[in-house]
Amino acid sequence: MKPPSVTIKTTCPYCGVGCGVLAEQNTAGAWSVRGDSDHPANFGRLCSKGAALAETINLPNRLMTPLQRTADGGLQRISWDHALDQIAEGFRAAIDEFGPDSVGIYVSGQILTEDYYVANKLMKGFIGSANIDTNSRLCMSSAVAAYNRAFGSDTVPVSYEDLENADLVVLVGSNTAYAHPVTFQRLVAAKERRPEMKFVVIDPRKTATCDIADLHLPIAPGADALLFNGLLVALAEAGKIDHEFIAASVDGFDASLAAARADAADLEILAQRCGLSQAKLEQFFAWFIAHERTVSLWSQGLNQSASGSDKGNALINCHLATGRVGKPAMGPFSITGQPNAMGGREVGGLANMLAAHQGFTPEAIDRVSRFWGSQNVAQKPGLKAVDLFAAAGKGQIKALWIIATNPVFSLPDSHAVRTALEHCPLVVLSECVADTDTAQYADILLPATTWGERDGTVTNSERRISRQRPLYPPVGESRHDWQALCAVAQRLGFGTAFDFADAAAIFREYAALTAFENNGSRDLDLGAFNQLTDEQYNELPPTRWPQPADRPPVEPFSDGRFFTENRRARMLPITAQGAPSALTPLYPLRLNTGRLRDQWHGMSRTGAVPKLLNHVGEPTLTIHPMDAARFKLRGHQIARVGNTLGQLLTRVVLDEHQRQGSVFVPMHWSDAFSRNGLVNALIAPIIDPVSGQPEFKTQSVRVEHYPAEWFGFALIREGLPVPELQELPGDYAVKITATAAMRIELAGVASPHDWMDWAKTTLNQQKFALETAAEIDREWIEFADSATGRYRIAQITQGRLDWVLHITRDSRAVDTHWLLGLFAEPSLNAAQRADLMAGKPAGAQADVGPIICACFSLGRNPLIAAIQEHGITDAKALGACTQAGTNCGSCLPELKALIAQNPPSAEAATTPAKASIED
Repeated sequence: MKPPSVTIKTTCPYCGVGCGVLAEQNTAGAWSVRGDSDHPANFGRLCSKGAALAETINLPNRLMTPLQRTADGGLQRISWDHALDQIAEGFRAAIDEFGPDSVGIYVSGQILTEDYYVANKLMKGFIGSANIDTNSRLCMSSAVAAYNRAFGSDTVPVSYEDLENADLVVLVGSNTAYAHPVTFQRLVAAKERRPEMKFVVIDPRKTATCDIADLHLPIAPGADALLFNGLLVALAEAGKIDHEFIAASVDGFDASLAAARADAADLEILAQRCGLSQAKLEQFFAWFIAHERTVSLWSQGLNQSASGSDKGNALINCHLATGRVGKPAMGPFSITGQPNAMGGREVGGLANMLAAHQGFTPEAIDRVSRFWGSQNVAQKPGLKAVDLFAAAGKGQIKALWIIATNPVFSLPDSHAVRTALEHCPLVVLSECVADTDTAQYADILLPATTWGERDGTVTNSERRISRQRPLYPPVGESRHDWQALCAVAQRLGFGTAFDFADAAAIFREYAALTAFENNGSRDLDLGAFNQLTDEQYNELPPTRWPQPADRPPVEPFSDGRFFTENRRARMLPITAQGAPSALTPLYPLRLNTGRLRDQWHGMSRTGAVPKLLNHVGEPTLTIHPMDAARFKLRGHQIARVGNTLGQLLTRVVLDEHQRQGSVFVPMHWSDAFSRNGLVNALIAPIIDPVSGQPEFKTQSVRVEHYPAEWFGFALIREGLPVPELQELPGDYAVKITATAAMRIELAGVASPHDWMDWAKTTLNQQKFALETAAEIDREWIEFADSATGRYRIAQITQGRLDWVLHITRDSRAVDTHWLLGLFAEPSLNAAQRADLMAGKPAGAQADVGPIICACFSLGRNPLIAAIQEHGITDAKALGACTQAGTNCGSCLPELKALIAQNPPSAEAATTPAKASIED
């Protein structure tokens, strides 16, 4: 009997926008997703990643059972009880011999608030050490520090609605179009409703976000604090300081303005130091002066810096000086990177905070101790992320539990992180997949639930709490992270404090702690939720905090009162710091890292979806053509990027919008997907002294041509074994999930002596349980031209294509779409076999080019053809003709650029578009 059709409201597991998702299961049992039109974060919109969530339900390489490392380095299956006993024994032995600071937990903005709460309670409340930190340290801890220093609390005083209603939106160090696409689409829609809105984008690169920019400031890398000091001076000289607000609510104005004048008083010199034209600088200052309703939205460009806290405070200073805080449509808005980075901040996931936005003051320690009923609450901040792993490398951390994150991939100086984990006596990893970079260093692996199975809450960038609801039971033996943590806590003797029946019970306790002895003294108050029934928790609608039980909720700071000791905000005197990594003749370029539109972090989820890899499928180095010529690089060739820490290999992408003197490399390629593609191997562990956040944006590097002697690709039919990266030849190897096959891009200097022998040995890993080799109808089709270095071989088994290998001496891009189509054929005919050897189809099949629209797999070439054939002059018309950009909208900036770069002829432009691209 077919299961009934169901619809479940849940929340996307990707970025901090916190989009509502409707997951629907049809009568055949298949799941689909669409945006929840009732959710106030997205009103039905989803980006390309969110729209593909249903395609990630069956993740490859899913970790299904607990595993333990054996003496020979292998893994063996163990029971949950044995795994939990081993973890508890390891933690207990370390604590007994070396003290509570010898153990640690490293968590993630991917886990739910309930998981976060239990981990923090166990570590800080009962083990008695604050050595628990989160990978959110890497993306938004400088914003936390800036908010705390300015407001006395980690309070984001802005909503998405404020963004839409502002007259001026300043986007700083944020490629919102890629990193937070749904928020970007809300801004685009707001601009269409109110064309008078102004947008300023401050970013060294001209990114897709500049599509809505009225003004783009291509600032010199790292010069942000200098720019905002200059803005503060300009505001003072224009008479825009709100002296009444300052007198009533702000300390530190005089010292802050004096520091800004010392740093950035001369406009001409300021423009030179910021790498900007004086005219653009004056325009930005004039708009900020003229528009009171201003929201400044910032992200990793400010935060991921060795002086990120100061940069955030320099920006907040400009809002405090003008009274643009705590009022509608104005304020400083740090938009978070991960789905529950905010929830982690709330429950104390950061090593320098106690739960419920409380610091390590004697009063807070006593309050939390009495609430939890523990006399062992940590008395001081613990080790932040970089320091925690450095301590493991020095032998100071004896047991480390890593939950839902991949620090070997994400932390700076990944080689040092590997060494640290090798030296740590006990490494526990709770994960949903078994092949992350960190998994190979784990002594015990615990199978964790993931999106679709998890049950709890997340908090988005605008302080909105939403429910993640399970769609189906946990897969295999996987358990929720809070369940594993509670089980270890009970084995350590803390049983009654961790006797939670479900996520609702955890949430009630967390909500009660936020209200405990609060009385308006702390920003975070969820007292209205501390008596929720299980049914009310299950039905909890998206809600912004605070939600006190004893008074109506109000927007933070709307009364001009803050959460410092004297209830006044603080402006801080800021002196701008330069990039910590010096440029030299040997390392003359700045390396910037960041996200792509269709990928998420280490791609353990998005890397399983073919259409999300169509836009960009390999590690890339984006470089200005002038710099490329300077360093003898050509488009699509492979470059070696390196410094004293390491090197990586990437495809070269020429882009005149890339700032000269800087290069950009995406962060996403872990060792699970590429060889020599990990960009964080080049990032020095230089951290902000206040926040502990590393500098990811200005590392000095060199680039050079990689002298490959051969290039190639292999396609292996879906369902057949795929070689490990270390089994592949050459220095450059990238796995790319494609439709019906796995694609592998290759390049190298040395090559196998015999490509046919290598292919038959390495690519032919099929296991036939019932047939003998003699009974298998298998054949190989081969083409070799030693003069040109071209080689092609394909294996066909029982008429069906198994794999294809192409080798050439040049790096030109090859259209593989037609080849992928052959893998779906049950049997190849003579013409198709001939095409295989020719390396191209005999028919007039057009190369679609790079995919622009991931949702509908629409390539560059047919889109250009549609533009020119139908006289299309705007993205809406192109969408009506081809569907491009009509689903998630993430590709709209690129569609607009495509139209601008390939305008239709005057004759075509006068003829309205009538046909679709399929016609």
